[in-house]
Amino acid sequence: MRIDVVGRNLEITPAIRQHAESKCEKLLKYFDRIQQIVVTASKVDHQTHGTFSVELRIDVEKHDDFVVHTTGEDLYAVIDEACHKGERQVRDHKERTKPGHHR
Repeated sequence: MRIDVVGRNLEITPAIRQHAESKCEKLLKYFDRIQQIVVTASKVDHQTHGTFSVELRIDVEKHDDFVVHTTGEDLYAVIDEACHKGERQVRDHKERTKPGHHR
C-alpha cells in the first residue's frame, strides 16, 4: 500500500508527513484491500493562523474511491478527524461486503 502526502499552499514537513502516514496505516487493520491513500493538506486562509483543509482519498479494490473532506484550525487535529471519518467509511464498506449481509 502506498501513502502519499501532498501540500497545497503549504509545506509538508517531515513531522506532518510522519503523523499522516502513521494515522493512515491504521486503516489497513479494518480493510486489507486498500491500494493507495492520498492525503492532500491545504491552507485555506493565507494568514499566519489560517484554516487548514484536508482531503483523504482511499483507493480500494473493486470499488470507487472513498473521499473525506475536513477543515479546522489545527492541521494535526484535522488529519486525525479525516482518518477517523475514512476509518468509518472503510469499516462500513467491509460490513456491507461480508457474506450473508442482505441489502
